[in-house]
Amino acid sequence: MRIATLAERPDLEDALWDMPTAWPEFMLHDPISNLYYGLCTRLWPEYILVAEDPDEPGRIVAKGHSVPFVLPEGGELPIDGWDGALRRAMRAKALGDTPNIVSAIEISVRPDRQGTGLSALMLAAMRDNTARLGFAHLVAPVRPNGAKDPLEPMTEYAYRTRDDGLPVDPWLRVHVRAGGVIEKIATRSMVIPGTCAEWAEWTGLPFDKTGQVLVPKALTPVHNDAEHDWAVYVEPNVWIRHRTGA
Repeated sequence: MRIATLAERPDLEDALWDMPTAWPEFMLHDPISNLYYGLCTRLWPEYILVAEDPDEPGRIVAKGHSVPFVLPEGGELPIDGWDGALRRAMRAKALGDTPNIVSAIEISVRPDRQGTGLSALMLAAMRDNTARLGFAHLVAPVRPNGAKDPLEPMTEYAYRTRDDGLPVDPWLRVHVRAGGVIEKIATRSMVIPGTCAEWAEWTGLPFDKTGQVLVPKALTPVHNDAEHDWAVYVEPNVWIRHRTGA
């Protein structure tokens, strides 16, 4: 598997954006993502990884996005997780501040290549790239997509383990097996608002009654206010920290 940064392979940018992923539709409507995510390839190509199919040059089978930001000395990782990491990276870039930590933003594997060990390979490559860039820590607001019960608090699910001591969640397990340490819960890592009609379109569910709506692949219920025509999803993620050895 050939893994390179986008700075090394700018010719693969279109293939990177075109690569199919398994994200549910509603996850594609985070306003922070829609505002800033597309700029990452321009601002931080050296922090973006692409894995090229060795049997089909130019075809991407996995990708990894990360961004550098400023974490105040002694400060805790932010509760706004994914959204917060991207906002802080943009702020540091705009102000000309020197970042001191790198956050993973996405590691995705083509749906037809999932379960082949590529996620662990991409995580290792991202950690190595973070070290190469001179950072001692790689953090990640991990989306534990193995969670099946949206009513179970993330503060409980994230710390559930198997008999071998590893997390029950497959994606958390990849990180912990690679040496990552669960640090805290990012209780509002992503906030996705929309009208009732938008949420109905994204999910195929009726958003016609006020209350909680259980959406497949959502980690918590979506709060719907039919009278005022809005619905909002607040997703918790799990901050994991990796030491890079840099």
